[in-house]
Amino acid sequence: MPRTLIAVNRDSPEPLYRQVRRAIEHGIAVGTLHPDRRLPSSRELARELGLSRNTITLAYQELIAEGFVESRLRTGLFVNGEMRKHCAVEPETPPAAAIDWRGRMRHVVDDGLPHLQKRPDWYTYPYPFLAGQVDVRAFPARAWSRCLRDALFHPHVYHSLQDSLAADDPMLVEMIQRELLPTRGIEASTDQILVTLGSQQGLELLGQVLLGDGSTVAVEEPGYLDARHIFLRTGAGLRPMPVDGSGLRPPAGLGGVDLLHLTPSHHHPTNVTLSIGRRRELLALARESGTVVVEDDYDAEFRYQGSPSPALKALDRSGHVVYLGTVSKFLAPGLRIGYLVGSPELVSELRNVRRYVHRHPPGHSQRALALLVGSGEYHRAVRRYRTKLQRKWEAVTGAVNRYLPWRTTPPAGGVSLWMTGPEGLDARRLARLAERRGALLEPGDVYFLDEPRPLNNFRLGFAATPVPAIDPGIRVVAEVVDSLLSAG
Repeated sequence: MPRTLIAVNRDSPEPLYRQVRRAIEHGIAVGTLHPDRRLPSSRELARELGLSRNTITLAYQELIAEGFVESRLRTGLFVNGEMRKHCAVEPETPPAAAIDWRGRMRHVVDDGLPHLQKRPDWYTYPYPFLAGQVDVRAFPARAWSRCLRDALFHPHVYHSLQDSLAADDPMLVEMIQRELLPTRGIEASTDQILVTLGSQQGLELLGQVLLGDGSTVAVEEPGYLDARHIFLRTGAGLRPMPVDGSGLRPPAGLGGVDLLHLTPSHHHPTNVTLSIGRRRELLALARESGTVVVEDDYDAEFRYQGSPSPALKALDRSGHVVYLGTVSKFLAPGLRIGYLVGSPELVSELRNVRRYVHRHPPGHSQRALALLVGSGEYHRAVRRYRTKLQRKWEAVTGAVNRYLPWRTTPPAGGVSLWMTGPEGLDARRLARLAERRGALLEPGDVYFLDEPRPLNNFRLGFAATPVPAIDPGIRVVAEVVDSLLSAG
């Protein structure tokens, strides 16, 4: 029973035992006291309230006699759940003037953008073709548990549990510098690295520090929806730039563009890779205009054919590129651990801003991740997961070309396929009808900024889908597509 549930007024003419009884009855009525949870004994409650045990016993006796509380042999006192509807709830005096919360809240400038929606029970569906979810069976649970445990013992416990103010775990920063960034061709000093709560926090911090009213952000079209929400909330305007099979098409110039957001390794959501030629051209344009380029290195670890392209940051010699990486996409989205690489001056200011919002990412998670990377288990798990994802990519690529009424040649990487159907296909209806048959997928119109948004695109994530479920699942999707196209 919560300590604040019962308050007695010793100056009231109402007997103390009646006050206790009334408070317990109120707790039963509003559901604070649950039938499955044992009530405190008369001795415990008397000590808690500073009353005599006889006072509490009288209150309980009345409640037992009227059926609100029942005594169970050798287990104690419990609420009778059937009596909840018979409990009296004291009417609360309404406030003199209710607050108009809608009027008090700041206007949100991204109201016009759609929001990504994901079912929280996605794992209960037989064919969960959702991007952004992972195969929980691929998570290195034993190694992670061991690292979490070790992080709570000497010499790691201080970094796990202390208040680090704005500082990051030095061991994790070293692992990022020594083990993670070199795989992307990036060299960085420790004062160029900031640990974040996932890449999304990195975007939010950059927006706070670099953008404001009147700023302009160039974004890929189609592109990452959450980044657009973050940038708009700073007061900035968005300038969409089209994407084709070689990535973002460089404009004639980036004059007037304060920030360019890119997902060059695997474009979000189409998975195409930005060509080397276009990377160099965009870097030259950024140098000319002074534009900050934010490289969101989305799913860079997962390429199944050929060699991965070096990060855009690895080609940057002028310091215009800010790099965002994450381990959440591979390990688990729920861990929320990422990192940012930028100039020391920028990282220092981002650290100050983060301090007064989230202080620092949880020290325990940081040290555990550092131990995981340092032990070699992280890279081993990435290799195993990549092999598993390649089998799934081959299965889903074969299935869509076998069952869907159009041919597709998807990029050899990422964890989802971007599908473009005939003009008459409404992917929103497709998603609703497929869900009824156990298949979850994402309509693609939400990733477009310019109106009218095309409706014939949809996204098939395969990371969380078991291999045996891919073929029958795509067959279900194909049957729904056929029915929609046949109906005209």
